[in-house]
Amino acid sequence: MGNNIPFRKSKKGIVLNIRVEPRSSRAGVVGLMGDALKVKLTSAPVDGAANKQLIEVLSKFFSIRKGAVHILRGETSKNKVVEIEGVEDMPLCNPG
Repeated sequence: MGNNIPFRKSKKGIVLNIRVEPRSSRAGVVGLMGDALKVKLTSAPVDGAANKQLIEVLSKFFSIRKGAVHILRGETSKNKVVEIEGVEDMPLCNPG
């Protein structure tokens, strides 16, 4: 897929659009969907479980601590805006 994930820089790191697919068979970053990074989650969107798993998946993908991932918008939506602290550029995205 290459390194073409759209993002913008913030004072603390980068901000990107995320599209989540809850209740999937496997969790992980799977690619692009329009201008958003698509992330599949096994959790259901109940009581914040999917948001918690999204933070875990993104922290693993970016190799950062969970506390550096912040959901800025979309707590109750499949479309989210997320800030990743301490990251200046996107890693190469090779989901698998």
